Amino acid sequence: MIAIHKSKGDFSDRWVVYCDAEKIAYKIVDCYRNDIIQQLKGCTALMWHFNHANPKSTLFAKQLMYSVEEMGIKVFPNYKTVWHFDDKVGQKYLLEALYAPLVPSYVFYTKKEALDWVNNTSFPKVFKLRGGAGSQNVQLVHTKNKAISLVNKAFGRGFSQYDGWSNFKERVRKYKTGITTFMDVCKGFIRLFYTTEFAKVAGRDKGYIYFQDFIDNNDCDIRIIVIGEKAFAMQRMVRENDFRASGSGITFYKRELFDEASVRISFDLTRKLNAQCLAFDFVYKDGVPLILEISYGFAITIYDACEGYWDSDLNWHEGKFVPQNWMVDLMQTQSIL
Repeated sequence: MIAIHKSKGDFSDRWVVYCDAEKIAYKIVDCYRNDIIQQLKGCTALMWHFNHANPKSTLFAKQLMYSVEEMGIKVFPNYKTVWHFDDKVGQKYLLEALYAPLVPSYVFYTKKEALDWVNNTSFPKVFKLRGGAGSQNVQLVHTKNKAISLVNKAFGRGFSQYDGWSNFKERVRKYKTGITTFMDVCKGFIRLFYTTEFAKVAGRDKGYIYFQDFIDNNDCDIRIIVIGEKAFAMQRMVRENDFRASGSGITFYKRELFDEASVRISFDLTRKLNAQCLAFDFVYKDGVPLILEISYGFAITIYDACEGYWDSDLNWHEGKFVPQNWMVDLMQTQSIL
């Protein structure tokens, strides 16, 4: 029996529909309850789609899932899949250790080392906090003076996990392009004066600074998602007058947009990591794919427009699919790694 933590609007909606349709035994559990371990009695698997922006789940979700694995119960996501989730610094070390084609990335833990690097590097560079998705907490740094200012802040008062002004501007952009509603813009305006619960719980980011090289001449990035032995992809165009693609809402899905080299890299790295599900964000330098970052989670309905998927032999399978169903299948077939 599969235990599913049910939350409206996440992967669990589709997990439950699939289990009902395929007559797969499951029970709904509540991972926030003190007795969650007792709730799992008689279960062979636990599935919980926790995300980076939930202030409660960030306190304990990974620790719970690792503990349940120690009970001999399969989990989604498992340790190999999720330990680096929403941690760009952790991903830097991981991808470098695997000799993966990572965009050159730099992290410093003292102000002196950071300033020494800033004074001897070229610009522009991309500044990122270790957490955040949809291009949150990401800036293009054009000058040495701006980089110095960021270094001083990183080793001073630090950065809030929520940038109200950037969030408001992004809501306005999406409203102008028809992606969101006027009510959403109003909520963003209110958020200029009240931070999020997540930002309160997470505190300020400080004591380190992280940069990546800026790879120019990219008007889009490519997101490739591997689940088990299947992969699918989406092209994301950059925002107008911006350099960021993630979260732009401008997406395309034709097979000819995607090169097999990037798909092969995604499969190979997922296997090396023994991961269940990984999303890879690629940009290109002189035609060579480079990884920006990785994640286990992804938006849901936007991928419904995908026109097919690849198997692990890079054979293309035309037609619609529900990737969340593949996650349930893993819980029935995959052994504990």
